[in-house]
Amino acid sequence: MREFDDIDFFRGNELVADPYPYFDHLRQKCPVQQETNHDVVMVTGYEEAVSVYTNTTTFSSCNAVTGPFPGFPVALEGDDVSDLIDAHRDELPFSDQITVMDNPMHKAHRGLLMRLITPKRLRENEDFMWRHADRQIDEFIERGECEFIRDFAGPFTLYVIADLLGVPEEDHEWFRHELQGGHRKDTQGLGSTGKGSLSHSPLEFLYDRLTAYVEDRRREPRQDVLTGLATATFPDGSMPEAIDVVRVAANLFSAGQETTVRLLGTALQTIGERTDIQQRLRDDNELIPGFVEECLRFESPVKGDFRLSRTPVTVGGVDIAAGTCVMVLNGAAGRDPRRFDEPNEFRMDRANAKEHLAFGRGPHACPGGPLARAETRISIAKLLERMEDIRISESAHGPEGARRYDYVPTYILRGLMRLNLEFTPAAPN
Repeated sequence: MREFDDIDFFRGNELVADPYPYFDHLRQKCPVQQETNHDVVMVTGYEEAVSVYTNTTTFSSCNAVTGPFPGFPVALEGDDVSDLIDAHRDELPFSDQITVMDNPMHKAHRGLLMRLITPKRLRENEDFMWRHADRQIDEFIERGECEFIRDFAGPFTLYVIADLLGVPEEDHEWFRHELQGGHRKDTQGLGSTGKGSLSHSPLEFLYDRLTAYVEDRRREPRQDVLTGLATATFPDGSMPEAIDVVRVAANLFSAGQETTVRLLGTALQTIGERTDIQQRLRDDNELIPGFVEECLRFESPVKGDFRLSRTPVTVGGVDIAAGTCVMVLNGAAGRDPRRFDEPNEFRMDRANAKEHLAFGRGPHACPGGPLARAETRISIAKLLERMEDIRISESAHGPEGARRYDYVPTYILRGLMRLNLEFTPAAPN
């Protein structure tokens, strides 16, 4: 469709509610296609996306979050711009986060992160999830209705990460206020379709509080999770600076919470819209993990990540010059008909749903994937247990067949801003 060529995916709002026809349009022209407004090469094909994500030699992650805005600090000229990237990458917003690091720094910081979210710690954290899901539901269950993002998904995911990192319970409400109130506009505004340009790290407001925890435990170690956080070492055994640990923790708080909120929104929107799916999940909780994977394929919480080519490269038969900004569209790859049959149909028993790219692929694949899956699986099980006849509020979203939903207005995140549900409280067991 010709009109798609005139739409600015990054600055316009026309595609916020439904970007998938646009993704299909690009893929049908070519799975590796340059958009016309900001000279970004858009990768919509599944195999092509995997090839970019796994080629960390050619593609730098320095612009993974910022993409074409505010642009690279200097002109990238020549057939190998690696030295220019290395010399100026720290001038980009978000440059202190693991998401935008390349090796060897990325490998070291990812190793540090994996020492913070060990299998043992994740199992302990799951126990907290089961308990806290009930406490969160208790806040609204008697009303028979809720705004799901505000009343459950947002606070639940925040408390889960606070518990994972061992934040003292008396400080949980501070984090809830800061991440859902005072500073939430910064994290939700990441990749905003508005005219602004990200000029700082939206996570800086967390640094002071987390640094205090780390420094306190380094002075006086205790038998708690925060001490493990403070004394975690790089894979080579060296002790990181306190700020290195803090940045990893801050990224978990913000990025991990935000994307899981969007995943939970998709899951409950689907349950509320599809009574057949809701009943199948009630009848058999063993279907929940597969349902979660199909939610991730169907509505990837992250539309895509950016990469910057260091040298000339060919992807999907298309030549890409050095210094080119590339956007790998996870949401488009999840609906590539060459990989997924009838990709625009939601099939909770889809055999290859777990092949989605919602968490990326390769060395930069999201290490928080298991955490997000567990949070969503446990939340669904508890919500179905406590709430009968979950349905979409017609007063808030309109009648079936004419729903009105508001989506986060960014070109990076994909998910609902609010989801009003009605339900019948289940009788106590």
